[in-house]
Amino acid sequence: MTSEGLSPETRAALRDAGLEAGEVARVVTAALEEDFRYGPDVTSAATVAGRALTADVVARQAGVLAGVPVALAVLDLAGGLCGDPCGGLVARTVLVPDGARIGPGDAVLRVSGPATAVLGAERTMLNFLTRLSGIATATRAWADAVAGTGAVIRDTRKTTPGLRVVEKYAVRCGGGQNHRMGLGDAALIKDNHVAAAGGVAAAVAAVRSAAPGVTLEVECDSLAQVREALAAGARFLLLDNMGLDALREAVAEARRRDGVRLEASGGLRLATAREVAATGVDYLSVGALTHSSPALDLGLDYADQDGAG
Repeated sequence: MTSEGLSPETRAALRDAGLEAGEVARVVTAALEEDFRYGPDVTSAATVAGRALTADVVARQAGVLAGVPVALAVLDLAGGLCGDPCGGLVARTVLVPDGARIGPGDAVLRVSGPATAVLGAERTMLNFLTRLSGIATATRAWADAVAGTGAVIRDTRKTTPGLRVVEKYAVRCGGGQNHRMGLGDAALIKDNHVAAAGGVAAAVAAVRSAAPGVTLEVECDSLAQVREALAAGARFLLLDNMGLDALREAVAEARRRDGVRLEASGGLRLATAREVAATGVDYLSVGALTHSSPALDLGLDYADQDGAG
């Protein structure tokens, strides 16, 4: 499967969400292949072939919705695998936009079409929606916790293998910002790089020489390293596992220079997020958004079969 299987409606939804159609098609195809690698849905083919149904994706708990454009891609790409003689076209109506807060009982997406196509797509569609909505919900909780401080919640590269593009999209739905998407769109000098290069200044110089146009960030785990990084000309610092007093001192050091941005990272907890933000840092880096957020419970409720209700 390629992005050629995506409908114009889905392509528009992905474009509006800032998602690349080919990337989403790749992720969705891999997920669908897990279900269809052994053949069509034998249960649905035996019980509902030739029938149509309408169903709603419904929230079972409160949270923030994310992943609807990805769900549309699932419906498009699953159609050719369902094995239903009446075809795989599934009509859909988006009832709630991504990024919206939802509550128990809220219908967020309505689908209607061949029963085998709907049921064949159901689990993959819900897997994406529950996972991404869980990330968006957690991100919103962090964003709300630091609201008004000027600090921004950011994610990390601690993502599920193969799902980075859509998981980072979910962070945006929840009010967070993305850190780097990969290893080449920004440089992050960490302790191993410093050790190998022979010091912070040497590492900064090496990266600037090799990739002068790339954003450069230096991880610091002490105030001494903060001072060394600033002296080397670094203007983006990641403050790793520093206490509140150390963060305040680092902020004071940094504000003596123009254009320095600071990111707190490591050991952060939602309960103390506002205290960390109040130290004056620009960002809170939260790996748990994508590696530990619980799924948000959503299900597919059948509203109508063959118009019988």
